[in-house]
Amino acid sequence: MEGKRERVRRRRLPGVMAALAAATLLLTTGASGGTAVSSPLAEAAEPVPYKAAPAAGKIGTGTEARAKALPEETESLPCPLPETEAVEDTYFDGAVFLGDSRTEGLSLYSGLKTGYFYTAVGATVESVFSKKNFETEGGEKVPLLDAVAEQDCDKIYIMLGINELGWSKVKTFHDQYAKLVDRVRADHPEAKIVLQSIPPVSAKQEAKKTYVNNARIAEYNGVIQALAEEKECYFLDVAACLTGGDGLLPKDLNFDGIHLNPAGCKVWLNYLRTHSLEEEAIAAAMKKD
Repeated sequence: MEGKRERVRRRRLPGVMAALAAATLLLTTGASGGTAVSSPLAEAAEPVPYKAAPAAGKIGTGTEARAKALPEETESLPCPLPETEAVEDTYFDGAVFLGDSRTEGLSLYSGLKTGYFYTAVGATVESVFSKKNFETEGGEKVPLLDAVAEQDCDKIYIMLGINELGWSKVKTFHDQYAKLVDRVRADHPEAKIVLQSIPPVSAKQEAKKTYVNNARIAEYNGVIQALAEEKECYFLDVAACLTGGDGLLPKDLNFDGIHLNPAGCKVWLNYLRTHSLEEEAIAAAMKKD
């Protein structure tokens, strides 16, 4: 976008310090205990049990979601994105990745050397508007969306939601996420916006019986998928590639039941590579189906 500034793609600490800092970062998100950053459920001091609501007819993960693609003759975007021919990593040269500590893990552990990462521990679809937790090149602290607004980009991948699972109303999540999409589109009207589903959690996390559970995640993924259709964004079902046959996040792909380890981040990156936004690739993939 003309008039916008390019920022440093990523900041890394040298050697052992980087590994220690990364491990601390990925294990301190508010998602696994207590209330998430900027959560409307501010009165909750401890994790609370969550009883899943009846299925709403939309599923954001797994086989059923992957099979849901709109007919080729319609003008709507395919939802979710189909598998395409793999792209080279240069495809992400102009991509922005906006998210919380899970997206920070993608930056640190996937091996992707390009793209622009705008992340914060505990980030939510609410805090990205106002919480000043992103440091610019000049040392100023600004909200994530203000920083993204200044970045030249042609694709914007968003993954948020894990820290919002304890919110008291799912509609609040939908409405706030809708405002986020509107803001990003206003700042980057020519960029392609991709809403990513929330990966599942492991058996270890499920056993804690908190609101950070896979039933809740599936419900939120349904909201994200519906929102992608509503706002005419792309929906990328990242959860599909990170869900085992038992419906859980495999133990060999995570650190703590929630955050992806290097192996998990590489699976995520490969999914991004094989689900591009190229119109010709998408058309070819849909013809195969």
